[in-house]
Amino acid sequence: MKLVVISGLSGSGKSVALKAMEDAGYYCIDNLPADMLPAVVGHLRPTGCNELAVSIDARSATSLARLPEDMARLRGELELKVIFLETKEDTLVKRFSETRRRHPLNTGELSLQECIRAERDILAPLRRLAHPLDTSDLSANSLRAWIKEFCALKSAAFTLVFQSFGFKHGIPLDADLVFDVRCLPNPHYCPELRPLTGRDAPVIEFLRGQPPVLAMLEDIRAYVAKWLPAYIEDNRSYFTVALGCTGGQHRSVWFAETLAERFHAGHQVLVRHRELP
Repeated sequence: MKLVVISGLSGSGKSVALKAMEDAGYYCIDNLPADMLPAVVGHLRPTGCNELAVSIDARSATSLARLPEDMARLRGELELKVIFLETKEDTLVKRFSETRRRHPLNTGELSLQECIRAERDILAPLRRLAHPLDTSDLSANSLRAWIKEFCALKSAAFTLVFQSFGFKHGIPLDADLVFDVRCLPNPHYCPELRPLTGRDAPVIEFLRGQPPVLAMLEDIRAYVAKWLPAYIEDNRSYFTVALGCTGGQHRSVWFAETLAERFHAGHQVLVRHRELP
C-alpha cells in the first residue's frame, strides 16, 4: 500500500496537491484528524485500496504529538511519503486577501499574520519529518506536476533534489544548500540565446565553453559530494540543493540539470526548475 501524507500552511496549496493525487488514482481524504490515520489505513487496506493520500493540517493540533510515532510504525508496514507545503508570509497574506477566506485558526482574537505564525509553529514538528516544498512562486499547474513527479518516485531512504531559481523572485524556502552562480557569464546578453533556457543545446554549448563555469561546477559538485554523507547520516530523507542566477532561466537551469546527471548514479534524484513553465 502507498500512503502520501500532505500537510502544510493554510493557503499553501494542499487542496491543489490532494486533487492532483486524486487525478492520479489515489483514494483521497481531506482534513483528516491526525489521530485517525492508523485507523483509516487499517480500515482501507482490507478493501484493496493500494494508494491513499490524506491531508492533515493545524486543526489537528491536539493530536499531532502522536503522529510521528504513528508514521514511524506505518513506515514498517507500507510505502509512506510525507509532503509539507510552505509559503512566504506575504504571499499567504495576499492569497487570503484575494480569496477573502478566513484562516482556520482565526477565532477573532488574532490577526492574519499571527494566525500564520502560530500555524507554522504548530506544524514545525511535522515539517521536520517531511519533504518541504515552497509554493510561493509556483502556479497551480506547476504544483500539480511536481506532486505527481514526487509521488511517482520509487520508495527510497534518501532523495536528492536539484532546484534552479531566480534571485529576483526570492530564495526557495525549501532549500538546504544555496549556490549563487550570478557571477558567471550570462547567456541572457546574447540575443540569440536570450529566449532559450539552460536545457537548450546552444545555451549548453555556450556555458560549457566558459572556463569559470566549469570551475564553479566542479567546486559545487565536490562540496556536495563531500558533505552529502553527513546530511544522510543526520537521518535526512530529502535534501534540496538550490542553484540561483538572476532570472532562473539559463545558468541555474544548466547547473541543476548537470549536477543531477553527476549524482544520478548514486542517489535517487529529482530536478526542479522553479521559474520555467
